[in-house]
Amino acid sequence: MSQKPVEWVAALIERFQDQLPIKVGELTKQMRNNIEQKKECLINLSKFKFSLVINGLIDILRSIEAIRIMGPDQERNLYESYLIVLDTLEQCLTTQPKDPGTTRLDEAIYVNKLLPVLSKLVNIPNEAAQVYPIAQVKQLASNVIFALSVNNFSALFGKILNRLEETNDDFQEGNNSSMNIYDLELIQHINFDMTKLTRLLNEVVVKWKHLRKNNQMILVMSLEKAIWNWLDTYPDEFKDLQKRPNAELSDNCEKLFEHLDQFYDKQKGIIFIFG
Repeated sequence: MSQKPVEWVAALIERFQDQLPIKVGELTKQMRNNIEQKKECLINLSKFKFSLVINGLIDILRSIEAIRIMGPDQERNLYESYLIVLDTLEQCLTTQPKDPGTTRLDEAIYVNKLLPVLSKLVNIPNEAAQVYPIAQVKQLASNVIFALSVNNFSALFGKILNRLEETNDDFQEGNNSSMNIYDLELIQHINFDMTKLTRLLNEVVVKWKHLRKNNQMILVMSLEKAIWNWLDTYPDEFKDLQKRPNAELSDNCEKLFEHLDQFYDKQKGIIFIFG
């Protein structure tokens, strides 16, 4: 492997892809055991050849997306394949080694290749498929975004900031090239600790009045979800906040409260959580 890591990883990725349900149909017990072995091997290999494994898995995910579904059996196999690849991706990202050599360009490559697929998966309408539980696919796609954000936060946050820069003037002038509500909805799936959440709220407060109206609505819903995710993920931070208030966070929340008070009275409640 040390002599030809690229070829070795590529061969394993290819064998993994060839055993997915979308390729071979419904999995037997033996076939499922085989693909689980390949999956575990990829997860372990990603600790040493992270970039090669991640890019290979992303390519598989994108190839699945490009498949044209023909009938309920293929639809079931499609979503089963999504589940297998998404679970593998999540575990690889969760165990991602801390590589000081990783650059922002590396982050951007992962994010730009992976997010378009994940954004579509987390937004699949619940009634889109009748033969497979879409909720599982959507949840796993959300989990992958969460895991991706831990070590690639800057790249994901940059996409959110770009969307926050959009104004009503942009919309009126017909600048539709960057219109993508999924970037704002990313807020619902990212790992925000208190420091990152404070940074997000600061950006929202500064740019709120210049946002397009539909982006304001998306932000309201996304921020509420992000706050609850923060409470679930970092309950100790919330406990400490009650003992030692954070002046910057409190100030941002108060300003956001004022914006929301004018925007939609029913949204006041999400700010009360900070006391």
